[in-house]
Amino acid sequence: MRAVVWHGVGDIRVDQVADPKIRDPKDAIVRLTRSAICGTDLHMVRGTMTGMVPGTILGHEGVGIVQEVGSQVRNYKAGDRVLIPSTIACGYCSYCRAGYNAQCDNANPNGKNAGTAFFGGPKTTGPIDGLQAEYARIPFAASTLVAIPEEVSDEQAIPVSDIFPTGYFGAEEAEVRPGDTVAVFGCGPVGLFAIASAGLLGARRIFAIDHIPDRLDVARSLGAEAINFDQDHPVAVLKDLTGGVGPDRVIDVVGVDALSPKSGPAAKESKQMADEFKRESKEISPKKKPDGDNWVPGDAPSQVLLWAVESVAKAGTISLVGVYPETMKTYPLGMSMMKNLTVKGGNCNHLKYAAKLLEMVRAGVIRPERILTKHEPLTEVLDAYRHFDKREAGWIKVELRPAA
Repeated sequence: MRAVVWHGVGDIRVDQVADPKIRDPKDAIVRLTRSAICGTDLHMVRGTMTGMVPGTILGHEGVGIVQEVGSQVRNYKAGDRVLIPSTIACGYCSYCRAGYNAQCDNANPNGKNAGTAFFGGPKTTGPIDGLQAEYARIPFAASTLVAIPEEVSDEQAIPVSDIFPTGYFGAEEAEVRPGDTVAVFGCGPVGLFAIASAGLLGARRIFAIDHIPDRLDVARSLGAEAINFDQDHPVAVLKDLTGGVGPDRVIDVVGVDALSPKSGPAAKESKQMADEFKRESKEISPKKKPDGDNWVPGDAPSQVLLWAVESVAKAGTISLVGVYPETMKTYPLGMSMMKNLTVKGGNCNHLKYAAKLLEMVRAGVIRPERILTKHEPLTEVLDAYRHFDKREAGWIKVELRPAA
């Protein structure tokens, strides 16, 4: 079959690889009908998430048709249409039963203390081959897969495999309540769903911070007040528009590949941090392999963390769902302590939300397919990666379709 394979930092290819096989009675084989490119995939290509094993198939967002099931998979059969959430979970350990399936005791082959197991990730997460392929092996299929309602299309379902649940998780971890004022840093796919989710949870005002015009336009269409950090200082504007108080909740959906402002009042301040940002970058991603404008790590890893802590109201809550690898060591702890802040986040427990969000989609409460701005065949995925990596206009979210 064809698959997108990681060979090294800055080196991904569409290869012919062996079809996956049932290895365990809890496995299933799924034929992918849709997959997608996620910003997390870009961390691995840029080198800001280390520990990738050459030969690993990328991708952790998928929709497909069950082809074969192991003897212990009793709730699915060949022909069933399913959603494949990003994280893998056994369904029976204490963490899964409590809804913390991202911390499943059994899914990660590195052991109980290894943390999240997800498709297409580095060695610490498995590694388990991902979903940017024609077929995929699904471990613990009975609990990992989610049935898709007949009324929900593939295009509507694919965001529920990762970006919609992660955005909802981010808003929930931020403890968004009716009437709250919320700031969302980052208007990529997850950020846009965090905005939508904050609205679903009752936020009265939502601020969206980014510097890419078309993403800010989509944020406005979701009811957010847009702030371009290349034009305005986001902390100053958030304070000014909230009477000096700041937002009650802040959601960081940017993570380690944050970019510093290149113009406007925030740029001078950021330049003063340049040496510190360079130190962080070297610590986080010692190996880089840029190719022109592609695969360039963000130049300000802790920028959004600083803005989040500076802007949020005293006794407020910060939710971190942007990816920060284990090599990231910087956090403004003293300022956070002096403001009595609550900081939460981590990897999304996708299975906790998937069925609920699919029902929202089925009922027409939300239209997640509007975030899908590009539809590309699997054979053209490398070009799609390049456009998406450069944050080009119109490339907010890329859906991949296996070629005929």
